[in-house]
Amino acid sequence: MLLGIDDTDSPSGMCTTYLGALLARKLNKMHLPVLEARLLRLNPNVIYKTRGNAAICLEVNGDIDRVFETACEMVTGLAHFSHENTNPGVVAMENRPRPDFYWKAVRDFCTTEEAIVVLETAGAHYKGFKNGRGLIGATAAVCSQVPDMTFEYLTYRNSNVFGTPRFVDRKSLFEAEASTYPHTWDTVDYENNCVVCVPHTPDPVLFGIRGESPSYVTLARMQVDSEPTGAEQIFATNQGTDAHLVDGKIGALAEGFSYRITGMVCTHAQTGIGGHVSIGLGDGDTVTRCMAYEPTKGFRNVLRALWPGDRVLVTGSYKGGSINLEKVCVITLSQAGTTRPPVCPSCGARMTSAGTLKGYKCRKCGAHETEPQVTFHDRTITPGWYEVPPVARRHLAKPLCRGP
Repeated sequence: MLLGIDDTDSPSGMCTTYLGALLARKLNKMHLPVLEARLLRLNPNVIYKTRGNAAICLEVNGDIDRVFETACEMVTGLAHFSHENTNPGVVAMENRPRPDFYWKAVRDFCTTEEAIVVLETAGAHYKGFKNGRGLIGATAAVCSQVPDMTFEYLTYRNSNVFGTPRFVDRKSLFEAEASTYPHTWDTVDYENNCVVCVPHTPDPVLFGIRGESPSYVTLARMQVDSEPTGAEQIFATNQGTDAHLVDGKIGALAEGFSYRITGMVCTHAQTGIGGHVSIGLGDGDTVTRCMAYEPTKGFRNVLRALWPGDRVLVTGSYKGGSINLEKVCVITLSQAGTTRPPVCPSCGARMTSAGTLKGYKCRKCGAHETEPQVTFHDRTITPGWYEVPPVARRHLAKPLCRGP
């Protein structure tokens, strides 16, 4: 049977994956073996998400009524019901439905009513707490089909130290990444010399290692020196897969969707207040703005190196009229050059414009030229893929170490 849970956390604490890890341990002790634990990231642009918009699915052997009752009891005891946006959902069913609802929840927006239609059709057990919004993620989790699966080894703190500073040895994290990359990723960020896998929020997570297989994330985890853990769980996930992206066209982009888009660079990069960098990307007469925000650090220099006429493919979420960039693929480069009035071949003076479409005239000797002087510049960028650093990467974004 499949058990889905979502929306048990709040900004002040808790974590749905933590509840899933504790529930898996409890079910195993009750001789209801958990065969697989899944962590599903859904549309990262949903406004009601707490942090990473994650839902969980446990595949369990045993009596569905007993498993469902146990899950509801744990949600009742651990979910942060006092927060207005915490509205848990618990779902249990014997067979996995078609994945349509899962894909919509990853790429689009769903309603509670749509989730209930799926649940009723499948004859599922389900319970929505408060307004029941968590039924959306819980339903998507049990419907999940993950053709490109990755894994995350999550460790959790002992409950008596929640809210206190975490201890995870920094050096051991860099050593773990060095020994397992590219089979694990986003443990640390070498370019910015910082740790990525340890959260700064008040939730129960101590650290998490992402990678391509249970064996590699376990190998990395075993090298990490930290405070004692209260629970640990390996989740199969859709993280690092680009599952949220759909093919899009400039001029036909919908708010809150994440796209792959090809176009021509139309403007030089502009640096705005706060260090955010933008370019215009065009397709015919239509132009949209692409943004690299300050937290993307050195990735902003990719935009600064682009010139009008460059053809690129970009990925990212469309929000507020901008594509918030995750990756850029430079397909072709234009000949980057600057023009200025030519030097007079007769007397060596710099010419000036003779008027619109009239070429250039030497004010010293009266000579004429029709073409400007063009100086071509060496490009500081080459065709290929570029990505935001690990410190700025979204959960679903596929790192280039896994391929473009």
